[in-house]
Amino acid sequence: MRRAAQKCYDNKPANCDKYGRLYNWATAMSACPSDWHLPSNDEWEMLIYFVGGDKVAGKYLKSKSGWDSYKGKSGNGEDKYGFSALPGGGYSDDGSFSDVGSIGDWWSASEFSYDASSRGVLYNFDGVGWGTFDKDFLFSVRCIQDQ
Repeated sequence: MRRAAQKCYDNKPANCDKYGRLYNWATAMSACPSDWHLPSNDEWEMLIYFVGGDKVAGKYLKSKSGWDSYKGKSGNGEDKYGFSALPGGGYSDDGSFSDVGSIGDWWSASEFSYDASSRGVLYNFDGVGWGTFDKDFLFSVRCIQDQ
């Protein structure tokens, strides 16, 4: 079943203002403005390597506010490079929103069979993870400028 192409978390416009829209993969592929594009897995890896590797990149890319705490420890990051990653959560194939405040997932342009790849940052982890998801899930988008 084809899901909505884009939504605000909990269908509330204020969440779009705070976290940005959530997109399915097909819409994410065309969401970037002219002369910009959705990064591939290789481009995500270059960013992660540049900021110190997958074990610390989340801490350096997360915004300084907006992340949930975990066991009394702030989930906020250092925003060392101006990336200002926010935990926009997602929308899954069961039709539910989840994880705003605790997880930020951003689509990659890379496909794996019927799925697509994403990069994710968690409130209780300094690293960056990746996964493959059904293309109908809704996640955030970060665009990079064409070379």
